[in-house]
Amino acid sequence: MMDDVKFGSYEKEDVTFLLKDLSGIDLEGSAEIREKQVQNGRHYSETLPIEEKPSDEYMDLFWSLLGSSKMEVALLTGIVAEQIYKTKGKNTVLVSLARAGTPVGVLIKRYIECKYGASLPHYSISIIRGRGVDENAILHILDQHKGREIQFIDGWTGKGAISRELQKSCMEICEQYGIHLDDNIAVLADPGHCSTLYGTREDFLLPSACLNSTVSGLISRTVLNEDYIKKGDFHGAKYYKEFEDIDVSADFVEIISREFPAVYSLAEKGLSREMAEDQLADFKGMDTVNKIASEFAFKNINLIKPGVGETTRVLLRRVPWKILIKDFNNPYIEHIQLLAKVKGVELVHYPDMDYACCGLIKQIKG
Repeated sequence: MMDDVKFGSYEKEDVTFLLKDLSGIDLEGSAEIREKQVQNGRHYSETLPIEEKPSDEYMDLFWSLLGSSKMEVALLTGIVAEQIYKTKGKNTVLVSLARAGTPVGVLIKRYIECKYGASLPHYSISIIRGRGVDENAILHILDQHKGREIQFIDGWTGKGAISRELQKSCMEICEQYGIHLDDNIAVLADPGHCSTLYGTREDFLLPSACLNSTVSGLISRTVLNEDYIKKGDFHGAKYYKEFEDIDVSADFVEIISREFPAVYSLAEKGLSREMAEDQLADFKGMDTVNKIASEFAFKNINLIKPGVGETTRVLLRRVPWKILIKDFNNPYIEHIQLLAKVKGVELVHYPDMDYACCGLIKQIKG
């Protein structure tokens, strides 16, 4: 098993990546080739999409969005961090799910340290749909922090595939090792109603969702390919050194962290409000997904990606077919419209859904 050495562009104090470094291996393929492979049976985690440098226009949009939403992101971070600290306290190990969960995990760690003076361990590990959480990483963390309780963290929810994957993995770990893990994922935005620990259930756009590795410590998506990942290894990932000059991972965290002192009291009020609400995780977002699958003749619901975060991912690294839009005037989808225009993807007005938008991946035959 790998040692938890420095990996990624974050400060080592912010996060430890439990990932095998695959930086020297050629794993990338074009979106079109990967899409054909995945839809014909190859698992998506065996290869990586090609990451492209974002345009100046797109980065201007990112900075504008970050500037206008930094206080709200700080508040949502605070609401979630308060829930974690009040229920688990100093006995917590923060475990973010790479890679969308990593910036959020760093923010939650920073908030708790800033307000309560408690420096909680924070790791980032891999979870892969259809293959589960990285069991080696979980066992490593529990060995390093005996008696502590893990809190899993992600950025947002879509239709709940990762939440269900984590539940399944935690059940298997319990059956095999007798270890009981809290499988509830803390997220800043839970439009899919997949968690009981969230900042909001609005389909809110986290600025970090707009970018790939350049806002996530220059780490690729995680990889589970048996040619490179052996039995005792952590899941793998690449470090994109070539993007160091455009990396905004530290800037994103610093800009939002500076807002924390201003939201302390608001976060506590928000915590009280959230705790008083019905926090059932009923996965009701799946109702929307099933409705869309029926109307647009999708046999595979994995090709339907609801929510502003998931729709962004479709446009950045998949082969999009159409993008469904609830309200074209929603400021959270400005970047969606820009990406769709650049890629020539049709935008369809679809007001009858719980999400701000939904990405439909092109169905490829043969």
